[in-house]
Amino acid sequence: MKKINIFTTALLLSALFSSCKKDGVHEIATTTTDNAAQIKLYNFGINSPSLNFYANDAKVSAISSVTGVEATTGVAYGSIFPASNYSFLTGGTYTLKGITPTLAATDPNVTVATLQTTLVNGKFYSLYTSGFFNTATKTTDAFIVEDKIPEANATSANVRFVNTVPNATQGFDLIVKNTTTLTETVIARNIAYKGVSDFALVPNGVYEIYARYANGTTNVISRNGTSVVSFIYGRTYTVSSRGDITVTSTTAVNRPFLDNTSNRP
Repeated sequence: MKKINIFTTALLLSALFSSCKKDGVHEIATTTTDNAAQIKLYNFGINSPSLNFYANDAKVSAISSVTGVEATTGVAYGSIFPASNYSFLTGGTYTLKGITPTLAATDPNVTVATLQTTLVNGKFYSLYTSGFFNTATKTTDAFIVEDKIPEANATSANVRFVNTVPNATQGFDLIVKNTTTLTETVIARNIAYKGVSDFALVPNGVYEIYARYANGTTNVISRNGTSVVSFIYGRTYTVSSRGDITVTSTTAVNRPFLDNTSNRP
């Protein structure tokens, strides 16, 4: 699976993007080695502008453009790049950055998030921008977690929880509720801001998901009704909380939300 993911990503990147020497588009970082570090990028800094992500000065994310010019949009708030699988980099020490697009209408080419880290070949990572976007300094917080992806299971999915809500009053428990059996299962307990749980097995099925304050019974963040999720056996998922806990609107972009992203399709 790892080899297929790497080469699929490489083919897509080489087909979609060119180097800056030919057409002025910033270069997309690629590598042809099987044994690379792989990374997924989450723009979860509340009210953050759209961002392009860089490892040192090499771009590792982009929104495609048919004109040959860098798109004015990047990875929007609440979005992930890539949506499926991972980008990959040769292992080493990097300054990871989230930067507004060069041609953005507002605040172009501003470094919003910066994180120094070491990536190891053969390991998987998720980088999150987080906290609140500071309108004065044009910055957000950022953190990185290792994705310790377990072996595929023949009957269950593997699910974990990452908490990126900066202003929750306590850590969160994550609960999943099977929509057929109505059985509730606790996936993670008391996960603080920037915290991450281990992966837990969840039987194949369709689920409502809830974040509750530690040991509580009240659903603080809910995903149910038309927004239930499927956990498919053999696959691996990360449920991430994001948003401003004080927002009560059910439609606001920055409302509290539970994102479900596949680490291994």
